[in-house]
Amino acid sequence: MNTEDFLKYMNTGNVVTGGSELHKYMSKLTNEAMKLAAELNGKYNSPEETRELFFRITGKPLDESFVLFPPFYTDCGKNITVGKNVFIGSCCYFQDQGGVKIGNGVLVGHGTTFATLNHCFEPEMRSSMKPAPIVVGDRVWIGANVTILPGVTIGDNAIIAAGAVVAKDIPADSIAAGVPARVIKSIYDEKRGI
Repeated sequence: MNTEDFLKYMNTGNVVTGGSELHKYMSKLTNEAMKLAAELNGKYNSPEETRELFFRITGKPLDESFVLFPPFYTDCGKNITVGKNVFIGSCCYFQDQGGVKIGNGVLVGHGTTFATLNHCFEPEMRSSMKPAPIVVGDRVWIGANVTILPGVTIGDNAIIAAGAVVAKDIPADSIAAGVPARVIKSIYDEKRGI
């Protein structure tokens, strides 16, 4: 198995059986990601060095406008895609085996978690996992300490309030808050002072 085959399978959303060859390959990628994250987090790096280390983690090119404030944590790294003018605050955690796609102009607040794996509910299959992608549209603002769960899409221009747990899709141009997060108003209501 190679990384391309692994990602192709993970992006199907099919179950990863605990102890399988796929699961073992996932563990291999986890160890590689942790090693690179330790290098990123272990000392001061210039913005250019930070981008280079993040590139090594993801294996995907980055725009010069990308900004990351370490520490940064991931247990895969290879299924993260980021657009242009993206900011990721410190202490963010990307469990990206199921895929994390971040659009252009996105702000990710400190301490945000992207969780793309669920364990199976059946006790005899609890070590098996089901991946589902997280997609963040363009110009989204994610507040500090937000948790985004598997399979969620956040529409363009949306704002997710600090501390929210996003368990279902959030439409474009919406402000969502709470646990679980729910839409509380439109960004256009906010402009009008509503």
